[in-house]
Amino acid sequence: MNEKLLDAWLKLTTAIVNERVVTDLPYNESVICNILYRNHRENSDQAVTATDLCQEMKMQKSQMNRTLSNMEQKQMISRERSETDKRQILVRLNMSQMEIYQRQHERILALIDRLLEQIGPEKAEDIVDLFTQIANTAEEIIK
Repeated sequence: MNEKLLDAWLKLTTAIVNERVVTDLPYNESVICNILYRNHRENSDQAVTATDLCQEMKMQKSQMNRTLSNMEQKQMISRERSETDKRQILVRLNMSQMEIYQRQHERILALIDRLLEQIGPEKAEDIVDLFTQIANTAEEIIK
């Protein structure tokens, strides 16, 4: 069973990270945009710290800094030092430059919609619960 689960996991992650799905931005930039975009919608543009991004993406600080620098050069984000804690770097989306991300995000959502049509809403709910459980369990085990 563990070989079957590994095969299914690799097949799914390969399909998701495949360049044909995420074409307009590098994968890490896409994920950072998604985190910041979700945060922007849910928390009224409250900034996210670079440390929070590192933790959520499981990235090393040096790799995160490099990725954020690239995104800043493209004017996709802005970074500023926190007024309350000078050690923290706050990261915000530049919403006026989000056309590339939004176009890619909509293309991915359209793919997900097609998947949902194939599997149905009941199975989709089960899959969301199962994916969440697997991700949470994996994080606990890896720690």
